[in-house]
Amino acid sequence: MAAPPPKKPQAPPGALDETDLRILAALVEDGRLTNAALAARAGVAESTCAYRVRALRRSGVIRSVNARLDPAPLGRPLQAIIKVRLGSHSRDLVRALYDDLVTIPGTLSVLHVAGDDDFLLHVAVPNAESLRDLILEHVTVHAVVRQTQTQLVFETRDGRGVLP
Repeated sequence: MAAPPPKKPQAPPGALDETDLRILAALVEDGRLTNAALAARAGVAESTCAYRVRALRRSGVIRSVNARLDPAPLGRPLQAIIKVRLGSHSRDLVRALYDDLVTIPGTLSVLHVAGDDDFLLHVAVPNAESLRDLILEHVTVHAVVRQTQTQLVFETRDGRGVLP
């Protein structure tokens, strides 16, 4: 049985105060900060900071703190966006496909989207042949997939993010 989708944040919009936002901004800048350093940057006591971080995690505002890797030095210099269109949109088939797409080796992210396409896969692979094989062996093998279209990524940059 497939795992349920990740929980959405529980905090209603506007429920975060300035202290929460300072903590989040510091963690976005450096997720490796100790609680003492984080508290100093946020201007709060260490116990307050630890409590706030736990509450932000529990509510789903902080989903995780991860290392961002450059795929090129790891032998995956070619990045692509694979657009996937489905021939059927039954809930069970869509969920099963989504569950499979996120497990494909080299997948950086999978977005389930509205519009002409149904999924966008951001992948990193060693070369063009590997990209072809990824699509043929992991994407188009699903009967529900009607069409794919691939776009090569020349460069990526991080966006500003959601904090004010």
